[in-house]
Amino acid sequence: MDAAPLRLNPGDDLRAALDAARATHGCEAAFVVAGIGSLSAARLRLAGAEEPQSLDGDLEILTLCGTLSADGSHLHMSIADADGQVLGGHVAPGCIVRTTAELLVAWLPEWRFSREPDALTGYAELVIRKA
Repeated sequence: MDAAPLRLNPGDDLRAALDAARATHGCEAAFVVAGIGSLSAARLRLAGAEEPQSLDGDLEILTLCGTLSADGSHLHMSIADADGQVLGGHVAPGCIVRTTAELLVAWLPEWRFSREPDALTGYAELVIRKA
């Protein structure tokens, strides 16, 4: 395992930047262990919802974690708005960094993550294999 910090810049799309970092690193399995920072826009799919909810304004990332794979990322995040209201869910494309996002990524070169249909859940779920 190789853990490394990653800083995203204003205007970066959080999910796209993490997917690009995984591709650049050449690793087929990684965990986002922690993340903090700020967003100017967020798109979160709440539990049981079909479509993401969009939020705009000054938002703080309180927590961010999840898995990265070539088949897609699975990220969860909690954010707070300027009034301190907290919302959390699945990270969708369109979460735009306002000032910074500071992340810790654990690269797992000895593993391969994929997303494959799961008959029990009906969703593409994480499959873990040795590389």
